[in-house]
Amino acid sequence: MKSKGHQLPEQMTAIRQHKPGGALTFEQIAVPRPGPGEVLIKMDASPVNPSDLALIAGGYLERSYPYTPGLEGSGTVVEVGRGIFPRLRLGKRVACSPNQGGDGTWAEYMLTSPMKTAPLPKHISSDQGSMMLINPMTAMAFIRLTKDGKHRAIVNNAAASSLGKMLIRLTKSRGIPLINIVRKKEQVETLKKLGALHVLNSSPESFAAELRQLAYKLEATLFLDAVTGSQSSILLGAAPYGSTLVAYARLSGDPIIADPGAEEKDIVGFQLGNWLQTKGLVFKLRFINSVKRELGGELSSHISRSYPLDRVEEAIAHYRDHMSEGKIILKIGSD
Repeated sequence: MKSKGHQLPEQMTAIRQHKPGGALTFEQIAVPRPGPGEVLIKMDASPVNPSDLALIAGGYLERSYPYTPGLEGSGTVVEVGRGIFPRLRLGKRVACSPNQGGDGTWAEYMLTSPMKTAPLPKHISSDQGSMMLINPMTAMAFIRLTKDGKHRAIVNNAAASSLGKMLIRLTKSRGIPLINIVRKKEQVETLKKLGALHVLNSSPESFAAELRQLAYKLEATLFLDAVTGSQSSILLGAAPYGSTLVAYARLSGDPIIADPGAEEKDIVGFQLGNWLQTKGLVFKLRFINSVKRELGGELSSHISRSYPLDRVEEAIAHYRDHMSEGKIILKIGSD
């Protein structure tokens, strides 16, 4: 079933990668058609996320090649396959993510499951809506992990990122102490202006001792690690007895280097999709609605630049060098 007034072309432009870590190419490929239980989305916008960079580098998730990158975006459902749920999405403007192992959002059209979509409120732009399903939902998930694990305080590295800034706003409104870790002196002042009370620079030799002292003072037992590598060892060394380290990205490009020792400290991985799969339908619907309510406020993201799809390499290069400036958006269709 097609949306009224939309004529599907036979071909579309898409970003493609033909091998792990290989070059990204701008190609013409066939427009996919939805089968039973599927929806076809005409894409509007898609951000560049650290998880996209990890996937392009050849890690993070298993997949077959060639494929189209892009782990989240926004667009309009223009055709659906058989099924009640797909029909409910027809004509809707949605935030979306690809099926596991399927082609992603960096294309004019994307095929996915209706369960991988969420209708966008009218007041949310396509650009902001394109960023709904990774950072905002991950930030809210971390608040949930804090509550469920009865953690008194949180430590987060890569705190100058868009996700890190969301956590500052969320924890402040909920009265949860947050220790923010950054790599540059100027980032300390930036986060303090946002309302962060505890910001540590990881560059000085005194960092590990300062982190340990503050973590014990605040009884921080949830450590959110987006960097991994040798910093994981520093975080665990500073963590009080019984703490949990959650590795949710690998910005250093290195695996975790750490020994939890004899103090019963746990190391766990976090991937949003896997976490959501452990939850029931009612929880998911309530969780998504709670994220929607905060999209224009605590869960909003600053957009630093926008690029057309055919300048994806330029967009990625800028994002790698200026991650703390804000999000980079690939403009695919019209807002």
